[in-house]
Amino acid sequence: MALRLARFMLPLSWILAVAGYCGPWIAHGTAALTLAGPDMGEFIKFLPGVLNGSLRVLRQLFYLPPVAVALSVSLLVGSKPLHYSWLLRIVALTLSLVASVQLLPPAWSPASLVTSEFRLQPVAMGVCWLVLAGFWFLGRLPVRLSGLLSYGLAFIAGALSIWQFLVSKRAIDVVYGASTAVGWGCLVCLAGLLAIACASLMLAFSVASEGGN
Repeated sequence: MALRLARFMLPLSWILAVAGYCGPWIAHGTAALTLAGPDMGEFIKFLPGVLNGSLRVLRQLFYLPPVAVALSVSLLVGSKPLHYSWLLRIVALTLSLVASVQLLPPAWSPASLVTSEFRLQPVAMGVCWLVLAGFWFLGRLPVRLSGLLSYGLAFIAGALSIWQFLVSKRAIDVVYGASTAVGWGCLVCLAGLLAIACASLMLAFSVASEGGN
């Protein structure tokens, strides 16, 4: 029962996490002031508190959700106990590939990507592409190990990105001059990551209890 539930939950969770990440995290009546997940890591660089050093933020934490999704897909979409069809595998891999591109800054050049400010983002994107290309081999790993890794990645990505969001939101409210609303994208992304974590944990222990690999 748990295995069937995890098998159903994972694809939906991957979609929710990516859709939420690309949706609005800071909602505002003015479109230009609405911030999606990929915008957060760039926008907070220009907050007064960040510029003067009074606000310590780690903007790279906002890029954890698509990395967690890509790694979770790589670990589980080719897993034998899940028996996913090739169509679903292709859709999940394509979704993860598109999500990983969000790690690139909005205006970039090859020269800018090797600077200290942006160097980590293309490296993370390259890692995502590498593991996505190797999903077939990762699918041969013991399912308990894959499930626990997917659980840990999704949980950490959700916890750290939301923590950084809450820290940054207070400073964003000051800049906007009013309390901003949390966008649906933030909530959906968090729900998707938590669902990935729950489904991965169920998968790990359901297969282990059945004595499978």
